[in-house]
Amino acid sequence: MGRFGAIAFTPPVKAMQARMGSRAAYARMEAGAPSRDTLGDDEREFLAARDSFYMATVGEGGWPYIQHRGGPKGIVRVLGPHTIGFADFRGNRQFVSVGNLATDDRVALIFVDYPNRTRLKVLARARVVTAADDAETLGKLAPPDYPASIERGFVLEVEGLDWNCPQHILPRYTEDEIAAATRPLRDRLAALEAENAALRARSL
Repeated sequence: MGRFGAIAFTPPVKAMQARMGSRAAYARMEAGAPSRDTLGDDEREFLAARDSFYMATVGEGGWPYIQHRGGPKGIVRVLGPHTIGFADFRGNRQFVSVGNLATDDRVALIFVDYPNRTRLKVLARARVVTAADDAETLGKLAPPDYPASIERGFVLEVEGLDWNCPQHILPRYTEDEIAAATRPLRDRLAALEAENAALRARSL
């Protein structure tokens, strides 16, 4: 919990935890947990396998805005022990997230592995990079062999992270995951069809 709890557990949050009976348990977790703002091997491997996530920014009027981000597997790149980033592809051109970051650089992200019912929450500070001001970093964020047009990149300095419980995460599967899971069945079916065709041919 560590750094994540220090940010997320504001006085009103702690008051609600106390009212609902969970404050003592979280206080023990906070006292015994190291500061979690460093991306270790578990986080690196988890992020490398993701093909989508959700990012929240805060508008000038105080309203939160959540946006889905997707692309090829590994869209999020780990740039350092405290830094991640991703390419921003051309979309509907509303520029809400980009505009919000002009006045508040704080973001919250949720990454979910639905088949394994695992999620990682990240709090970070974000900055926008373009080819004009940081072509080298933008190049590191570009997914190989992905045809989408990249308009800019987001570089995020991690302030805190938390592995969340799997409760109520319903398993969902991508087309690639379904294809991988059913490949043995399809291979066996193809073999049986070939065997059946051979037996029919011999019986004629």
